[in-house]
Formats: sequence, structure tokens, C-alpha cells
Amino acid sequence: MAEWVGIGRRARRCYGFDEIALVPGKITLNPEEVNINWDFAGKNFSVPIIAAAMDGVVDVKFAIEMSQLGGIAVLNLDGVQTRYDNPAKVLNEIAKASSKEATKLIQKIYTTPIKENLIGKRVEEIKKGGGYAAVSCIPQNAEKFATIAEDAGADCFVLQSTVTTARHIATKYKPLDLHKFCKARKIPVILGNCVTYDVTLELLETGCSGILIGVGPGAACTTRGVLGIGVPQVTSTIDGAAARDFYYQKTGKYISIITDGGMSRGGDVCKAFASGADSVMIGSAFARAKEAPGKGFHWGMATSHGNLPRGTRIEVGVTGSLEQILFGPALVDDGSQNLMGALATSMGALGAKDLKEMHFVEIIIAPSIQSEGKVFQASQRVGMGK
Repeated sequence: MAEWVGIGRRARRCYGFDEIALVPGKITLNPEEVNINWDFAGKNFSVPIIAAAMDGVVDVKFAIEMSQLGGIAVLNLDGVQTRYDNPAKVLNEIAKASSKEATKLIQKIYTTPIKENLIGKRVEEIKKGGGYAAVSCIPQNAEKFATIAEDAGADCFVLQSTVTTARHIATKYKPLDLHKFCKARKIPVILGNCVTYDVTLELLETGCSGILIGVGPGAACTTRGVLGIGVPQVTSTIDGAAARDFYYQKTGKYISIITDGGMSRGGDVCKAFASGADSVMIGSAFARAKEAPGKGFHWGMATSHGNLPRGTRIEVGVTGSLEQILFGPALVDDGSQNLMGALATSMGALGAKDLKEMHFVEIIIAPSIQSEGKVFQASQRVGMGK
């Protein structure tokens, strides 16, 4: 699989969503009769998509709405929702800032200390509205914030950093013991992010309920440019899924692999499931919803870093409601709306009756799949040419 890149050095070829295609199956199914449900930690979700824990995407109202539609939205406990009593005012400032001012403003806004009382308050607000309360934070805050969130009634805790391993080494501070952390929790824990077989396998052994796959593919993330790290999402998902399957054969425990980032259209979502994902996490597509608190703007989790920002604020616009983005009717031509309809239709064409069967559809390397025959779309910047 590896190719020579210089004397004594070989490099593996890896693939992203734009470089592959899915081959239609020997049989086809009525899209209305396929099963797109996702089972996670003993609960069944009719929407196998998670809204990313980004401040321009998820607030309390969005989390409640996403739950009502059948999915999960993760609230960021390190963000503006827990730093400000009135986060809407701050979010409005970010939306109004010029591109030149945006990063500096975000850095300033995120220096306000987190108010621990707001952690429990936000969880309680989601629960009061009938929502599934999934919350997220970085490892440094995890033990304290997880306890507060659990006591307030949280349903799921997401522990997330740019790169997560089960063996973090540090001498200036005490690293979080992921095994002890997961064991101490009363609610399911999702860990992320990682991109390799070996790291995924070690994280699976911590007792978590899900693994986030992806380093740097997000629309507002600049990690790949700033740090030079990452693996394209098709390859990283396939490798993570292989670790999941090996762990399942060894232990009998099936733990979800969640492809996180790099998907803006229905086709990308379908390819993620074909690569072995049990669920996907999306940010930019949901940032375009009228319910999203970013008002058409979206920024990466690490944009606020005071010394080395690894994200930026981008304008994605407001194209429709959250329900439209998930279920249609699609009023845009680029595949960014009716994601569930796209998934069901693709599964029908592939002959996959459920998400597990999607893991076995044929994948081909097809770098021209996005451009073949699309000269007019490209020249007119419509449809797949945008």
C-alpha cells in the first residue's frame, strides 16, 4: 500500500470523500423501506447524525429541536454557553465582526471564565425542553464538568480534543486517566478525536461508548494547515471501523465509530457510512440552519486559542430550517439539505437495508467522480460546481 517518497521513506496513500464513489448494488430497495436508525448505548435514534459541539451550531434551543427530530446535538461546555448568562448577545457580536476582526474578537470573548453554575443550568434547560442532553469539554475540565453535568441530568458526555490517545504523557500536569474516567461515569462517554487503527483500538478498551474519527477535516478547522497533521476521512474511518470490528470479535462489545467532520453534503454522509461509520458528526451543514445560534457563521473549536488558533470563522449563510436540512424538502441544489432522504435513497440504490449493510457496499477509487460530465455546473457554479 505504501509508495516511496524519498530515500528510505515510504508513505501510505489515503483517501477522502471526493476521491471515492459507491458502486450500486446487485439489488435495489425502496428507499422508504430501508432502516437508517442508529443504536447507541441502549437507545435508538431515528437520525444517525450528531450536531457538533460548536458554539455557532448548538445552543439549548437547537439541542432540543435536534432531539425532537430524532438526533443528538452536543453542547460545548467550554464555550460561550457556560461563560455568559446571555450568550446570544456575544454570539451576535461574533456574527457582526468583520473577517479581519473575527479571530481576535473570539479570542477575547473566550477569555471570560467558565461559570460552573451555568453547566448545570444549561443541562437542566435542555432536559426541561424534552431534549437529549449531550455535552462536551476538553480533558483538562472533564472530571469536574462531567460530575456537574451528570448531577444535572445529562444523558451523554463527549470528551474531545484535537488528538486523543489512551496514553498521554506529561510531566507538568497530571494527564486524565481515560479508563478511570469512563468507569466513574454514570452516563455513556464518547471519546475523540483519533484517526488510526492502533489508537482507536486502545481507546475502545477504556470503556467508552463511542469514538470520534477525524483530525482537521472540518470546514472551519485549520489544524491541517497549522500543524500539518491529519488523515483523510475515508481511510481514517475504515481503519477505525476495523479496530471496532476486531474489538467486537474479541470482547463481544460493539462500540460506535462516529466520523467527525468533512461532510457538507448528503453524498459525503453516505460515503462515511459506507466506510464503516455507525454515526456521523456534522458542524457546517447545521450552522446553515435558521435555528443555529451563529446566524450563518461558523467557527472552529480551537479558533479561540490565545497563542495558536487552529480554526477560523467562516460564513456559511442561512439556507433553511433544521428540519429541511435533515428531511427536506430541499430548496438548494448542492446536496446540503434533506440529508436523511439522501442517505435512504443511496441505501436503496446500493441494496443496503440498514446501516450495518452499508459497511459492506463496494467502494471504488474515483477521483473524477465530482467533475466527470459536470462542465456546465462547474462553469455556472451551480449544483456540484459550487
